[in-house]
Amino acid sequence: MADITADGYSPARDEEDEAQDKALTTADGTPLKISLRRSQARQRRRAFYLVAPLLAFLVVTFGWPIAQMTFRSIHNPEVANYLPETSAAIADWSGDDVPDEEVFAAMARDMKTGVEDRTIGRAAARINREIPGARSLVMSTARDVEEMSPPYRDAFLAEDEDWADLEFWRLIKRETRILTPAYYLLALDFEYNTRGEIVERPEVYQVYRLLFWRTAWMSMAITGLCILLGYPIAHLLATLPLRKSNLLMILVLLPFWTSLLVRTSAWIVLLQQQGVINDLLVWANIVGDDGRVRMIYNQIGTIIAMTHILLPFMILPLYSVMKTIPPSYMRAARSLGATQFTAFTKIYMPLTIPGLAAGVLLVFILAIGYYITPALVGGESGIFISNLIAQNMQGSSAQLKLASALATILLVAVLVFYWLFNKLIGVDRLKFG
Repeated sequence: MADITADGYSPARDEEDEAQDKALTTADGTPLKISLRRSQARQRRRAFYLVAPLLAFLVVTFGWPIAQMTFRSIHNPEVANYLPETSAAIADWSGDDVPDEEVFAAMARDMKTGVEDRTIGRAAARINREIPGARSLVMSTARDVEEMSPPYRDAFLAEDEDWADLEFWRLIKRETRILTPAYYLLALDFEYNTRGEIVERPEVYQVYRLLFWRTAWMSMAITGLCILLGYPIAHLLATLPLRKSNLLMILVLLPFWTSLLVRTSAWIVLLQQQGVINDLLVWANIVGDDGRVRMIYNQIGTIIAMTHILLPFMILPLYSVMKTIPPSYMRAARSLGATQFTAFTKIYMPLTIPGLAAGVLLVFILAIGYYITPALVGGESGIFISNLIAQNMQGSSAQLKLASALATILLVAVLVFYWLFNKLIGVDRLKFG
């Protein structure tokens, strides 16, 4: 008898199976194992060819723009490209005293070239972003640089004493780096000080972190309200007779057939201080005419309007899951002695988790990047970070880079949320329909 180990493994049996596999061949004499591998490889290639157009479309329209946006948020070529000789000459400067003649001579040559090529203004604008007023210093000196003669250090200082400002030259040296985290620091309310150290911006200028936190908590509040309102509606849809549930489903889907601007404008009419809701409150003597509630152009207006807009995205995944839960489960629990509440919380609710999780994922991710509704009804206190990103997108090149940094941080935050969501709940458990 062949040797058999304690766990049942038999080397002789493996040899017999291997010999049998070798004996099995296809009609053309190819071993069966090799033929199966080739067939599976062909199927994988065929599947790849089928999804290749979609993959290419996603790379061109989604992946490449995101990569460009991320690169733009750290790309800082203005000073290095438009003041190349100054960038090379200042590399060894210690930063403790006014630069030597070599640096000023390089600046003069760069200014002459920049005036001819009309690029000096771009470098000056980048410097002015960090030191207000520096643009006029650079441009006024550039206009007179042709008339200057060596030593350029004395000529520049005679032109304007601000050329002895160490903060200006330290900025020039720091901005010679092609890649910089400066825009990410600004997006998190930090900046470089005159010594090149990272410090918090003055409190009066700190706005971005506040907007990130506001966007996060308001999105969570909107998601929570959608759960509170959407769960009973989805349960009602799933348990009503088909004739009635179809009518209710039409009402749920009706917002999708109405323009987003129309829905948002309707909320402005309803929520304003002279609007319908305040008129009803005054008519019912709940508030006085001089005590009308301000429910628009603030956080309240944003939360109410966005909850209404995103509510269907919570109802539909919940309904799709609830519809598949057999009513007999609840009856069985009741027959075994459970109360209605116990049967609902112990049997029914756990079965709805896949739909609830899908709704949370949809609503939160849509809310955190929403733009139109907060812009229309948010005022100053109810806007999201997406509104500030859009505002910076319409500005100068530096503002465009800041917008790219803000958008990249928002994208990373969403990806982190998705990763945590997958760890805690599991994306494979979600059911969207």
